[in-house]
Amino acid sequence: MAILNSRPTFTPEERLRDLIDDNSSLLMCISRFGIPLGFGDDSVDVVCRKWDVDSPTFLAVANFLSNRPYNVSGISLEALILYLKSAHAYFIDFLLPGIREKLVKAIGDQKNDEVARLLITFFDDYVTEIREHMEYENNTVFNYIQSLIEKNNQPITIPSGLFSDRHDDVARKLNELKDIIVRYYPRGDANLMNSVLFDIISCEKDILNHCAVEDNLFEPAVRELEKELVNNVDLIRDQNKNSRSVNTIIGSLSDREKEIIRLVACGLSNKEIADTLFLSVHTVTTHRRNLSAKLDIHSPAALTLFAIINHLVDLNDIKSFISPK
Repeated sequence: MAILNSRPTFTPEERLRDLIDDNSSLLMCISRFGIPLGFGDDSVDVVCRKWDVDSPTFLAVANFLSNRPYNVSGISLEALILYLKSAHAYFIDFLLPGIREKLVKAIGDQKNDEVARLLITFFDDYVTEIREHMEYENNTVFNYIQSLIEKNNQPITIPSGLFSDRHDDVARKLNELKDIIVRYYPRGDANLMNSVLFDIISCEKDILNHCAVEDNLFEPAVRELEKELVNNVDLIRDQNKNSRSVNTIIGSLSDREKEIIRLVACGLSNKEIADTLFLSVHTVTTHRRNLSAKLDIHSPAALTLFAIINHLVDLNDIKSFISPK
């Protein structure tokens, strides 16, 4: 899926330094892809191959951030996940702590200034909020999709608006803090305060761009992978047709086996299934082995597809597995 724009698309043959000259903010982009400086006059393709970076994914991000046409269909979700996780680490471990340190210095003595304390508290609350947001994406969304790619190469439907619904307030508080300082806080070191404001404005823009990458590149790339689920439906049906009718297969399943299929589809491990059903892990393993023989299905992804197609599991149950609790 290519997104049209009036400016020409960056290509693999172009020098990476020319991309940076066009859009200096791409310095952050190359850093998050793990590309160090010192690439001379090498092309994008040469640099990406040298540092084992997926070139189509890098170009999709670079073109998007430069307001140029970009292509979602060539994106590697694995490469994009690494990029997004690197951005999260930059915000949480480097940029936001640095802004806080500078803000404390600019404000000065907080002991006798209630407004100063409230400003710091306001900023700290924002950092807590952004950290929880990014840790949720790292530990729940990204890791879930990564595990599906690595183990099964078949992600399961992700709720629409997974990112955009959570991004509305991500940068709003930084903008509010900036406005409060500009409009109502005449105290503190003027030079330091101006420097803090510049950092806050830059951080706000960077975070908004980051959220836009997730909304416009990552989530559509997930949708592309979801099409594979539809394409595999016929394969599962053909497997069933070659042996016995679907009704016969479903009828041969015990209630316990159906329950285990449902829990597998929801992403539970054998240990978690055993704990949920008050069984031993050995018993669950035996059930899983019998199901593989009975259905001629040997991977959790294929078993999940079988469960969805034959209404043994509600898709909402699977979605709830990746939703925040």
